[in-house]
Amino acid sequence: MGADSSSSRARSKSQSRSREKELLIDRLGEGGDMNGGEAGGGGKEMEEDRKEVRGAAADDEMVKEEEGRAKEKSVLMWGYLPGVSPHRSPLLYPVAVRMPDSAARDRWMDVSGGGCGFAMAISESGKLFTWGSTDDMGQSYVTSGKHEETPEVFHLPTEVPIVKAAAGWAHCVSVTANGEVYTWGWKECVPTGRIVKEQSYSGGTSEKEERHSGSLSDQVSPRLQGSRIGGVVSEFDTGCGEKNSKRRRLSSAKVEPENKSSSEETLSALPCLVTLDTGVRIASVAAGGRHTLALSDVGQVWGWGYGGEGQLGLGSRIRNVSSPHPIPCVESASFSRDQPSAATQGKQSLDGQAYKCMGSCVKAIACGGRHSAAVTDTGALLTFGWGLYGQCGQGSTNDQLSPKCVSSLLGVKIHEVAAGLWHTICTSVDGGVFSFGGNQFGQLGTGSDQAETLPKLLDAPCLENKSAKRVSCGARHTAVMTGDGQVFCWGWNKYGQLGLGDATDRNIPSLVPINNYQPKNVSCGWWHTLVLSESPT
Repeated sequence: MGADSSSSRARSKSQSRSREKELLIDRLGEGGDMNGGEAGGGGKEMEEDRKEVRGAAADDEMVKEEEGRAKEKSVLMWGYLPGVSPHRSPLLYPVAVRMPDSAARDRWMDVSGGGCGFAMAISESGKLFTWGSTDDMGQSYVTSGKHEETPEVFHLPTEVPIVKAAAGWAHCVSVTANGEVYTWGWKECVPTGRIVKEQSYSGGTSEKEERHSGSLSDQVSPRLQGSRIGGVVSEFDTGCGEKNSKRRRLSSAKVEPENKSSSEETLSALPCLVTLDTGVRIASVAAGGRHTLALSDVGQVWGWGYGGEGQLGLGSRIRNVSSPHPIPCVESASFSRDQPSAATQGKQSLDGQAYKCMGSCVKAIACGGRHSAAVTDTGALLTFGWGLYGQCGQGSTNDQLSPKCVSSLLGVKIHEVAAGLWHTICTSVDGGVFSFGGNQFGQLGTGSDQAETLPKLLDAPCLENKSAKRVSCGARHTAVMTGDGQVFCWGWNKYGQLGLGDATDRNIPSLVPINNYQPKNVSCGWWHTLVLSESPT
């Protein structure tokens, strides 16, 4: 608030001096003096007037500089980023991220959370910066580059500015200013054009295994079980909620393809352009555990990657979609005809179908560990994918193979949605916060550890009379930015990802101390949180 007040006073002062300067210039232009055309001592006075004009101009420049400084953006971070703190200790409090000396004239524009062990942010010049990963973090290193404490540019095969970015467990995706998409990381997350295969219902991890996936191996950060030899990392724990961890061999960016034996399997891919239909321009992207969604500028959703639980919304358990496919969100959205709401009364067609009232396009998307969500232009919330913990908000723990409207929210106009490993959070146009899904660590913010299969409105005292503007989910924690310039976090806090100075979990929203910084956006990584803010003056 202080920065806004200072800028207002500065602008007022600048405008006043500008008017005085204009009057002085007009008067100096009439006859060349200030004494009604009288000769003699007028020259000295005119010179003094000119000095005053120059002084006013200099003051204007100073005011402009002050306003520029007042609006300069900062990135604050906290939580677990292995390359940032010695001995991999978590950052328990918000810490400002320094722009590297190599980009001294650049400034921060947006934050993009990041994935497992690394963070991402975008600069005003359209560069993608990454930091936090270390040489022995396996896939994080391959995905984000060995950029530790100091952010560095992650080079992409394009000169077009980057405007949006997202990261899943160990893959990344970005959008350029002309609507093109680049992605990299796990090969199974990068479109290859291979034949699409369908997974049988019995495939994948069993429900019993998933119910017990809160074991120690799933709650801690990934560690290498093998050694890094010759640039190849072996036996890497992929995590992503799976108790039965797969072991993968990942190629390092330092190793050239010709140095590898033909028998080696490389499971990471360098940044590549995603091929979409002609004329499709992407506006935003979301990345989950192993799948990706992209939203076009006309509100069409595209998806690719792993879809074994229905998170790609194509109506079946497609194990791998290796080329972008359009997801029929609005067309296939439906809700129970036995539960009409005020929002749909009088809008149903003759045959009883009401999907047309859901809207004509999608305006927001989110990816969780194995589920997805979308918000239509009319404020309807659609969910699809893994439902074991109720993260689809349909009142059950069943998987949802196609996008389906969350019927209990049809009377509420949804604004934003975010998804974590097992939970979903959405905000309404009037600033309310709704949560549902897994709640083992308090990530729903309801005051308990009970899972919710239907959306529940948060009534925490600290959010009373506040309006939620932005929301983001980490693996098992949540962050919300309110309209009055505050950030609240709750959920799992083993690595300080709540920014509250300790490692204690919270099951209700808690205010994060960010001093005089004015938050503009918040974005969670798997075990950390980033906030874009205006720096204090």
